[in-house]
Amino acid sequence: MTRKKVSKGIVIGKAGDRDLEADLYLPEKNGDRRPALVIVHGGGWRKGSRNGVKGFGLLLSRSGFVCLCPSYRLSPEAPWPAQIEDVKCAIRYLKANHQSLGLDPERVGIIGDSAGGHLALMVAVAEAFEGDGGHGDVYSDVKAVASMYGPTAIQFGTDNEGRTMLMGPDATEADYKGASPLTYDLSDFPPCLLIHGAEDPAVPLAESTNFYEKLMDRKRKAELHIFADEGHAFDRRSWSEEKMVDIGDPSSVYGKTVIDIIDLFFSKYL
Repeated sequence: MTRKKVSKGIVIGKAGDRDLEADLYLPEKNGDRRPALVIVHGGGWRKGSRNGVKGFGLLLSRSGFVCLCPSYRLSPEAPWPAQIEDVKCAIRYLKANHQSLGLDPERVGIIGDSAGGHLALMVAVAEAFEGDGGHGDVYSDVKAVASMYGPTAIQFGTDNEGRTMLMGPDATEADYKGASPLTYDLSDFPPCLLIHGAEDPAVPLAESTNFYEKLMDRKRKAELHIFADEGHAFDRRSWSEEKMVDIGDPSSVYGKTVIDIIDLFFSKYL
């Protein structure tokens, strides 16, 4: 059966009272037991869109991964845990439709950048937050996870606007702890890839190094790639322009390098 290789705006579930949409990128060659990735965009939980990770979807699908880039409710629309509920729904959608999409439901991974990295890590630690988006008869667990400069500790009483908006005005200290991947027991954490710029002013490097050290203490499989002298979203930095570009843009300084690292990691563990 011939499948459309790129499908934009497909409905994969419900985000509260509205449809939850995603973009689907399929490999060139048809298959039936292929690995799959959910790719989660960043933007401080309050902005951004799935279009921001289209380069990941296009490039990683060329390597043989079925890639799903979902939208999720941003914090101005709904506070935590709406974001993780929508991401988990996207995972369940892939697994529920594994036959028609030609993927192996036991070989699903997740990657995100910045706020998306936080959500990717949360998928791997929290059994709660499933929500009512759909496909409730399927588990949202993943086999491997990657976070690019994603927050791992959401501090109570923080003066960070993005994190405060995420949690909402009524969130308790326990809610903040429940939204922090670093506070969870990582004894069964799946293989993990962490990528971070050493001079990141938005999400300090310690957010990844602390998480990596805890994974090492629990003897989990993990990789940490630190890019010297680079800041936040360094993979979008361009040789020729001051503005950020898509990771798949030829002018991206680190685009190919980062994609190669991600490709190798998930090829190894999915």
